[in-house]
Amino acid sequence: MSAERSTAVLVVVGAGPRATGLLERIAANAPELWEGDRELVIHLVDPHPPGPGRIWRREQSPLLRMNSMAEDVTLFTDESSTIDGPVRPGPSLAEWAAQFTGRGERFAPYAEPADPEVLAELRALGGTDFPTRRAQSAYLDWVFRRALAELPPSVTVEWHRTTATAVTGPPDGPQRVRLADGPGPLDADLVVLAQGHLGSAPDPSHRGHADFARRHGRFHLPPEFSADADLSALRPGEHVLVRGFGLAFIDLMALLTEGRGGTYRTGPDGTLDYLPSGREPVLHIGSRRGVPYHAKTRYRLRGPRPPLPRHFGPAAVDALLAEGRPLDLRRDVWPSMAKEIGFGHYHELFHAHPGRTTMPWAGFLAAYDRLEWYSDGMHALVGAAVPDPADRLDLEALDRPLEGLSFTSPEEFQEHLRSYVARDVARREDPQFSADLGAFLALLSVYGRLSPLVASGRLTARSVADDLDGWWNGYFSFLASGPPGFRLRQLLALSRAGIVRFLGAGIRIDTDETTGTFVARSRTLPGRSFHGAALIEAYLPGPSLARTEDPLLRALLREGAVAEEVVADATHTHRPGLLTVSPTDAHLVDPTLGGPHPRRIALGAPTNTRAVGAFARPRTDAPAFRENDAVARALLRTLGAPGAGSGTPPVATRALKV
Repeated sequence: MSAERSTAVLVVVGAGPRATGLLERIAANAPELWEGDRELVIHLVDPHPPGPGRIWRREQSPLLRMNSMAEDVTLFTDESSTIDGPVRPGPSLAEWAAQFTGRGERFAPYAEPADPEVLAELRALGGTDFPTRRAQSAYLDWVFRRALAELPPSVTVEWHRTTATAVTGPPDGPQRVRLADGPGPLDADLVVLAQGHLGSAPDPSHRGHADFARRHGRFHLPPEFSADADLSALRPGEHVLVRGFGLAFIDLMALLTEGRGGTYRTGPDGTLDYLPSGREPVLHIGSRRGVPYHAKTRYRLRGPRPPLPRHFGPAAVDALLAEGRPLDLRRDVWPSMAKEIGFGHYHELFHAHPGRTTMPWAGFLAAYDRLEWYSDGMHALVGAAVPDPADRLDLEALDRPLEGLSFTSPEEFQEHLRSYVARDVARREDPQFSADLGAFLALLSVYGRLSPLVASGRLTARSVADDLDGWWNGYFSFLASGPPGFRLRQLLALSRAGIVRFLGAGIRIDTDETTGTFVARSRTLPGRSFHGAALIEAYLPGPSLARTEDPLLRALLREGAVAEEVVADATHTHRPGLLTVSPTDAHLVDPTLGGPHPRRIALGAPTNTRAVGAFARPRTDAPAFRENDAVARALLRTLGAPGAGSGTPPVATRALKV
C-alpha cells in the first residue's frame, strides 16, 4: 500500500456526549469528505462507557434526574442548525423513548435497554416529564451506537477502556498517546481532547475549612459532582451548613432524604408532605441570592415560535465589534441581550395571550424595535401595552429577589421563602404564563451568540471576569438551569418538616474554635448566626487547568505544551482556569510552538470556547453542534490528505465497528 493509501488514525480522548456528537458529525460528513475505500481508525479512550461517559454513566442513583424535559433533549442537528455539513435529524429523548411503548416509530439500531427499571421508565415517559439520568444514559448509549452504524465501512472505531496519561509528538509528525494500561501507546495523525467536565483539586480558598474540619473531627465537602460525593459520614439529625442553592444542592437534597429512606405523600388537599426516616441530617441552606434556581417550565409555547435572533444575532455582534473599542458586557452588550430576551417574552405574550395586551403585535413590535431596552420610551411602551405588572419582564427583579429585604425572625423568613418558591413553581407550571418560555428560548439564543464576541478579545479583562464568567454565567444558570417543579415542591415539604432551613442571601461561613462548629451568617437575617457540625459546598468544581485531576492535561501543563487562558489588559488580569484553544478551529494553543498545535484539538467544557453543552434543546442552533460539525469537517479533510496514515492499526477483536 502506498503512503497515500495508508490507514489514517484519529485518537479521541473521552467518549462521552461531546465525543459522541463529534462522531455523529464525522459520520454525517464522511459521504462528502471521505474517500470511500480509504481506511480510518478512530480510537476512543475513556474508562467510562462510550455515549454516556462519566457524568451520564448508568451507575448512579436512580433518584438523580435531568433538569430538562424529555422532549427538550437531543444530540441531533435540525432545520435551525447553521452548519456547513449535512443536517441529519434524529429523535429527541422523548421520541426515542416512545418506541418502547409499541406505538412510536422505531429507530435503528433498535434494542431495548437491559435494565428493567430504565425500560419501564422509558415506556411511561412523556414529553414533558423530567427523566432520570439513567434514562439519559440509555439514550446517549443509543446515539453512540447509531453514529457507529452510520459510519462508512472503511471507518473503524475502537474503544480503549482506560485513561490517557500523555500525548507527545512533533507538530509535523505522528502523535503518541500513552495509556494508563493496555497493550501500548497509540500513534495517531490527529488527537482530539473531549474529556468533558473534569474534576479538580479544591481551590486553596477551601483549605482553611478543610483543616478546621480535620482538627475538630467535622465533615467538610468541597465542590464535587453530586453523583461522586461520599455523604456517608453525615449523621442523622446532624446540623449541616450548605452553601449553594443550584442543581448540586437539589441532587444532594434528594440523596440525603429519599436516599436515606424518607418518602413523600400527597395529602387530601394536594399538599405534599415529607415522612422522615429518622436518618436525615438537618440542612441549613444559603447562597449569594438566597433562593433556589427558578423552576423549569413544564409547558409548551401556545403561540408561534419567536423568530430568533432579532436584536442579538450576528449583525448585532458585528456592529459591536466594528466600533473598534474595548467593550464592557454590562454597559455595551447586555442592553441588546436584554432586548432580545424581552422580544421572546413579549412575542409569546402578544400571540398566545392577546387579551392581556392593549394593542396589536405589529404596532407594539414597530415601537419596540426602535427603542432602547432601558429607555423611558420602552418603559412607557410596555406599561401602556401590558397592563398587568405580572406580565411584564423585569430582569433585574428576577436576578435578586431578596435584595433589600431583611427579617428579624428566622421563622418569618422561612414563611416568606416558602411563599416565594410556591409562587415560582405555580407560575412555571401554568401555561397562562407561557411568555416565560418565550423569554427562556431567547435566553438560549443569546447564550449561543456570545462566542464570537468572546473570541474577539474585545471584552475588557475586568468585564470577562466580573460580567461574563461571573454575573452572566450565574444569571443564566439561575434563570435557565433550574430544577423541575416537583423538586421545589419537595423542598417545600422538607422545609415544613424541619429537614431544610433557609439561611438567606449573601451567606458567609466562619468557624468557631471554641465549639468546633462552622458558623453561617447572611444579610437576610442580620444579627443571627447558625452553627453546624458539617459544611457542604453545594456547587460544581470550577475549571482549573492548574488543579485538574486529568493526568493528560497535567502532563501537558508540566511540559509547557498547553496554556491556561489569561485575559489581561492595562487594568486587570483574569485567569479563569480554562484551556486555551484557537477560536477559529479549536486547536490547542501550545506555548512551545508560539501558537496552535496543528495536530491537537480540544472541545467542550475545559476550553475557553465556553460552549460546554454537549446536547441541547431541539431547534436552538446549539453552539456545540456548530463546533462539532466544523471540527469534524476539518478532521476529515486533514486525515484524508496525502501523507496522513502513520498511526496504530485497529485490534479487530476489540473494535466496536469493523
